[in-house]
Amino acid sequence: MIHSQYHWNIRRPDQTISQSLANQLGISSLMSTLLASRGYTEEQQALDFLHGSREDIHDPYLLAGMTEAVARIRQALDQHEKIWIYGDYDADGVSSTTLMIYLLRHLKADFDTYIPHRSKEGYGLHQHAIDQAHAQGVTLIITVDTGISAVEQIAHASQYGIDVIVTDHHEPPAVLPQAYALVNPKLPYCPYPFKGLAGVGVAFKLAHALIGSMPEQWLEIVAIGTVADLMPLEGENRMMVRAGVEKMKNSSFVGIKALMDVAGIEHEQVSATHIAFAMAPRINASGRMEHAMRAVELLTATDTEQANYISHELDQLNKSRQELVNTITQEAHLMVEQGYEGQTKAIPDVIVVAGEGWNPGVVGIVASKLLDRYYRPTIVLGIDPVTGMCKGSARSIDGYDIYQALLNCSDLMDHFGGHPAAAGMSLHRDQLAAFRQALNERAATILTETDLVPQTQADCECELKELSLSAIEELDQLAPFGMSNPLPRIVLRGVTVIQAKTIGKTGTHLRLVVEQGDTMIEGVAFGKGELASLLKEGDHIDLLAETSINEWRGNRKPQLMVQDIAVPGLQIWDRRDCQAIDSELTQVRQQFGRYMATEQGQWAILSEEDEHLSKSQLCDVSLWGYDRKAGIVASNTISMQYGAEAVRTLCVLSLPAHTGQLDMIFAQFTSLENIILLHDKRQQQELLQIPDRDQFKLIYGWLVKSNQQFVREDELIPYLSQKTSSSIRMVQLMLEVFEELEFIIREQGKVTVNTSPSKRPLDSSKRYQELSELAEMEYMLCESDLPQLTSWMISRMQGAS
Repeated sequence: MIHSQYHWNIRRPDQTISQSLANQLGISSLMSTLLASRGYTEEQQALDFLHGSREDIHDPYLLAGMTEAVARIRQALDQHEKIWIYGDYDADGVSSTTLMIYLLRHLKADFDTYIPHRSKEGYGLHQHAIDQAHAQGVTLIITVDTGISAVEQIAHASQYGIDVIVTDHHEPPAVLPQAYALVNPKLPYCPYPFKGLAGVGVAFKLAHALIGSMPEQWLEIVAIGTVADLMPLEGENRMMVRAGVEKMKNSSFVGIKALMDVAGIEHEQVSATHIAFAMAPRINASGRMEHAMRAVELLTATDTEQANYISHELDQLNKSRQELVNTITQEAHLMVEQGYEGQTKAIPDVIVVAGEGWNPGVVGIVASKLLDRYYRPTIVLGIDPVTGMCKGSARSIDGYDIYQALLNCSDLMDHFGGHPAAAGMSLHRDQLAAFRQALNERAATILTETDLVPQTQADCECELKELSLSAIEELDQLAPFGMSNPLPRIVLRGVTVIQAKTIGKTGTHLRLVVEQGDTMIEGVAFGKGELASLLKEGDHIDLLAETSINEWRGNRKPQLMVQDIAVPGLQIWDRRDCQAIDSELTQVRQQFGRYMATEQGQWAILSEEDEHLSKSQLCDVSLWGYDRKAGIVASNTISMQYGAEAVRTLCVLSLPAHTGQLDMIFAQFTSLENIILLHDKRQQQELLQIPDRDQFKLIYGWLVKSNQQFVREDELIPYLSQKTSSSIRMVQLMLEVFEELEFIIREQGKVTVNTSPSKRPLDSSKRYQELSELAEMEYMLCESDLPQLTSWMISRMQGAS
C-alpha cells in the first residue's frame, strides 16, 4: 500500500443540482459538478461567476481614508511638492510600486521611489529612509503594500513635517500609525465590501479615485501582483485578474512581453498559472538576490532592448536563487531530522530553524518547502554572523494563524508583520531559544493531531471516460485559477497502471499511463519519480489530479497533472536476493518511508529465529521470528509492546519453512499494507518441482532397479537425484510420500521397496499435497515475477482471513 501524501477532502455536490445546472447552462456534467462543488448552485450565480458581474467592481471611495488620500495628493500636485513612493521588495510590492509610478507619471508629479533592500534593511518603513526623504525635500510619502504597522516610523516622519499616506493590505495591528490617511480594506472600521485586495489592488483603487475612471490599461500590473501575492481570485480580484490576463495576451508593456519571452510563455496562451509559476518567481528573484528596483525598471521600461536585457538578468538571478534554495533546504532538512537546540519532539509543532549566512531573501521559499515536507507551521531565519540579527519568514498550515502566533510573542522580536498564512520577522539570535519555546508552547495548546495531517481539497470524484478533450477545454471558463479558485482537482479511483517510468534529466518526475474501461490517458507527476519503482503494470491505483491538454505538433489530447497517488490494499516489494539487507532496509525507509506507515510498532522484520535479529541497526523496529512449535513469535521489546496487529510493513528476511507458516503470517499480521521480500532465492540444486505422476513413476522405477544395489538411504538419495535430475530435497520429500503410501519401508537408515503395496492414488497422500503446496510456494516466492507473485500472495492472504 502506498499512502497518499494528503487526506483528500472530496466535495460531493448534490447530483440533482449539478444535472439541473448542466441542463440550464448547456454544459458538461463535469463542468456543472465543479460549479456546484464550489458553491455556484443557481443558474444566475453560476453565470455571474463564469462571465462576471458589474457588482463585483466597487467604488474606490468606499475604502476608508480614500477621500483624505486623494485630497492630499491633489494638494501635492497643485503645490508641486516632492512625493516619495515607498514600496516593498516582493512581486506585489514591485507591482504596486510600478503602478504608482505609472499613476504619478500620468499626473505629472514630482516624485521619486524607494524600496528597501531585502537582506540589508528588511521589510517595512525605515527611519533612515525617512531621514533621506527629508534631506531630499520630500513632504509626502505614499506607501504601497507596506506601512500599516509603521507606528514609530510614521511618527518620525511627522517630526519632519512629512505627511504619510499608507496604502496597504496586511493585517492591521492593535495600535495603528498616526498617518495622514490609512487606506486598507482590512481596517476594522473600513466599510469596503471586498477584503481580499492585494497591495497592488489597493494602489489601483487609489489610481481609480484620482483619475476618476478605472485605469484598465494597468490591469496587467494588477494581475501580476494579485496572483503573485496569493490573493483570493474571487469577486473583484477575479474580474481584475481575468481582464489583466486577457490584456497580457497582447500586452502594451515591453517589460511584460520580455518577461513572458524569457519564461517561455506563448503570449496567446498566458494564464494566471503562468504568472504564479513563471513570471512571479523571476520578479521576486530581483529582490531576493539583489535589489527589487531592477524588477520595477523592467515593468516600467519603454525600450524593448533594455527590457530584454533586464528580463535575462532576472532569469539568471532566478536560476541562482533556485540553486541557493536547494542548498539551504538540504541544510534545514538535516537540522530538523538531527534535532536542533530546544527540539523536544521528533518533529516540533512549530519548526523554527536558523542558519548563519542563509540569505533572508530566500528563506520564505525554504519555509514553504519544509512545510510541504513536514506539514508544520515553519519559520526559517538567516543569521547575520556579525550583528547576530535574524531575519526570517514564516509559512503556516490551514487553520493556524501564524500572524496571531507571532503577535503573542511580539516582545521577543524587533519587527514582524504579515498574514494568517505567511509572515516576516526580525529578532536577535539571543532570543531564538525563547522564540522557539513560546511558539511551541502556544501551538501545543491549539494544534491537534488532526490539524497536523496534510489536507487537500478535491472538487469531485469521477471516471476517466468523463475527461474528454471537450470537457477539459470547457473548464477554461473557470479561470483565472489561484487562491480561492484553484485549478480543479479530481479523484480517480481504481485506474489501472499501464506504464510508470521516470522522466527528466535526473529521473525526478514520473510519467504514468493509466486505463479505466475503454479510456486511456497519460499523466505526469512532478517530483514523484521515485514512485516509478513502486508501481507496476496492472496495479490498481487512486489518483488526485488536475486536468490539462497536451499539445504536440498540432495534436491535442487530455493529460493528467497528478498531484497525489495512493495504492490501496496489500503491496509486495521485491528486494529478493538482496546482498546488503541492513543498508537496503535503511534506504527503503529513508526513500519511501513517507509513503507508508512508519510509526513505532508499524515496521517489522520477520526472520528465522535469532538470524539478523540481534543487529543494533534494527533496534528501532518490531522484530519477529519463526518458531516451529509456537508459530511466529515476538523477538524484542517493541514487538511485545505493540503486537502483530500494529504491523503495517513486514520485511521478510527468511523463507517460510512450509505453507502453514506463510498462512500464519497473514493470520497473525492482520493489518499488513506492505510486504518487502528480502529473502534469498533457493539455489537451483535445492529447488522443488511441482510434482506430477510421471516424475513419481520415474523415481519409483529407479527405486525398484536400485533396491538390490542400495539399501542405505544416504547413498540412495544422491543416486536417485542424479538419475532423475531432481534436487536432493525433492527426492527426500518424494520418499516421504512413498513411505506414507506404503510403497517403501524406511527403518534404521535403510530403504526397502514394498513388493506388494496397496493401490492408492498419489493425491490421497497428505505428504503429496504438502509437497505440491510447498513447491508452489517456493516457486512463487523465489522464481515468479512480481505481478504473478502479488496476485498469488493476495489470494493466500484472503484465504487466511
